[in-house]
Amino acid sequence: MNQTFSVATPEQVSTQKQAVIKQILVKPLIILCWEMLLALPVGLILARFHIGGIAWIFGGIVSGAVVLQTYRVLYGYTPKPNRSARKTGMALVGLNVGFSVAHGHLANITSCIPIFAFLTFFLLLCGIIIGYIYSRISKTNFLTAILATVPGGVGPMSAIAADYDKDVTLVALFQAIRVTTVVFLIPLIARVLSGYPVYSQALPVKGVLFSLEPSQLGLLLLALLFGGLGVYLAILSKIPAGEFFGAIVAGIAFNPLLEWLPFVGDVNFTLPLLVNIVGQMLLGITIGEYWGDKPTFKKRTIAYALISVAMTLVAGGLASILAMELTSWDWLTCLLVTAPGGSAEMILVALALHHNIEIVTAGHLIRLLAINSSLPLWVFLFRRFDSQSWEPT
Repeated sequence: MNQTFSVATPEQVSTQKQAVIKQILVKPLIILCWEMLLALPVGLILARFHIGGIAWIFGGIVSGAVVLQTYRVLYGYTPKPNRSARKTGMALVGLNVGFSVAHGHLANITSCIPIFAFLTFFLLLCGIIIGYIYSRISKTNFLTAILATVPGGVGPMSAIAADYDKDVTLVALFQAIRVTTVVFLIPLIARVLSGYPVYSQALPVKGVLFSLEPSQLGLLLLALLFGGLGVYLAILSKIPAGEFFGAIVAGIAFNPLLEWLPFVGDVNFTLPLLVNIVGQMLLGITIGEYWGDKPTFKKRTIAYALISVAMTLVAGGLASILAMELTSWDWLTCLLVTAPGGSAEMILVALALHHNIEIVTAGHLIRLLAINSSLPLWVFLFRRFDSQSWEPT
């Protein structure tokens, strides 16, 4: 039997390369541009209604969901959520957090590390119990249930589910509901119970987007490059949540390092509000994309998700009560430290409230490090548990 093999011509290879580049790079970039263009007016509208410092996250959530749903209607399929956008958003937010806490009393935070570690352990234990309950009542394997209920973030938990061939859409649904609920509820609770003006503060919308002074532009570019270097070194060192952690360290170290240079005088550079706005929009967009990426779930699945999220919120409330008993922090600080939301989002809420940013940042960073560092161990244990227990139907 004669077999013929066709060899692609250089023109065909070039066409295939262009198609791959368009699929991998161009389409996600075009979608992200549309999302940013929509998130900007939505954020401006919310700011006009005095939503305040976290208006841009909600603008991004709306934009991400609307654009992906529109793309599904027009083209018949939904693009995958843009992980690069979330990493960039976390880096920008982390850089802004670093500049914000640079002048804080960071030395006092080290004495609180055992408290942070205990609260993290308590929240992880509660997450495991909630995941076990959910796996039993829904007949879902234990690893999927844990990834869905542990407060580890939408992107990371969904990525782990994909790596281990678990139900990614289910995990993303649970995580998206939890993060969105917490980001909405915590500022609302803060305003109702204490009168903090997180919603009533008016952002200086006019001039925010176009008010960069030429003298500050060079320092801004240098800060972004330095933040990128910090992120690169953190990822290279395999530090968990390297985009966030590396940017925070870079933001803290930027001004002191500049002052050490012999040809630079006293520098007190602060990031313009635009950096925070763009970071918030990118974080919100990625959350919204997970909402827009959702297929149709049964009512039972949605009910289980809401019940699990409610139990997670109760666990966060119990952890905040423990924190009040163990520390001298006020109730709002304890609530922000133990809130089971995305770490970047909760730190942004603390920034909007201007309330103990150093403590909230340290608490969530330790939780991030603990969760991500222990992932290989508890994924291995939960897979062993699944293999030795009953098989779900």
